[in-house]
Amino acid sequence: MIKKILVSQPQPTSSKSPYFDIAEEFGVELVFRPFIKVEGITAKDFRQQKVSILSHTAVVFTSRHAIDHFFTLAKELRLTIPEDMKYFCVTETIALYIQKYVQYRKRKVFFGTTGKIVDLVPLMVKHKTEKFLVPMSDVHNNDVKELLDAKKLQHTECVMYRTVSNDFTEEEVATFDYDMLLFFSPTGIKSLTKNFPDFKQGDIRIATFGPATAKEVTDQGLRLDLNAPTAEYPSMTSALRAYLKKNR
Repeated sequence: MIKKILVSQPQPTSSKSPYFDIAEEFGVELVFRPFIKVEGITAKDFRQQKVSILSHTAVVFTSRHAIDHFFTLAKELRLTIPEDMKYFCVTETIALYIQKYVQYRKRKVFFGTTGKIVDLVPLMVKHKTEKFLVPMSDVHNNDVKELLDAKKLQHTECVMYRTVSNDFTEEEVATFDYDMLLFFSPTGIKSLTKNFPDFKQGDIRIATFGPATAKEVTDQGLRLDLNAPTAEYPSMTSALRAYLKKNR
């Protein structure tokens, strides 16, 4: 019987989240508790990458984390970001977030519609004379670099923030009594085994989103009970709803 589910993400800000519908429909308790957190790197660590921010004329943002850490780091390095710096964002929501740091002008802020970098690239190609800076997490692959190389764009990737374990308190460890755990990144699984070195899965179900997260579960010798996305269930919530219908 699944009665208590741990979702390793921050609690949704909207009351219309499908998670709340699932809790009501199946009478389960959902606890939102991230296993990972994002930290900015120090100015000293950034300097070691030998990347000059001001030699670039445009910045590519894939998340709000990237925006926060870009401007924080610029301040730490005592850099004045030029007024004519252009910003390319994967969604309008991320683009609007830039207003927290600079005046929003449509002529210098561009955004995609799908949230995927591949759909932002055509916009970047229209501005192919720009020198693009791409702030990234320490956990990333070469997909962005290969995409921009293929279009012969001038670009530099750099690490500006890192994903680390969000350690559990002694009290949280003592009261860890969940029937199901939902994970969204390989780092989350690593955080589980770090915080609970003697973790015994037993009847606890583990659900993951994405192939890399699923692989980490099996690499850690754990049992994977549910994986999304699939053609039938493109989101974690749709996969979870279907799973609970079969395994009430």
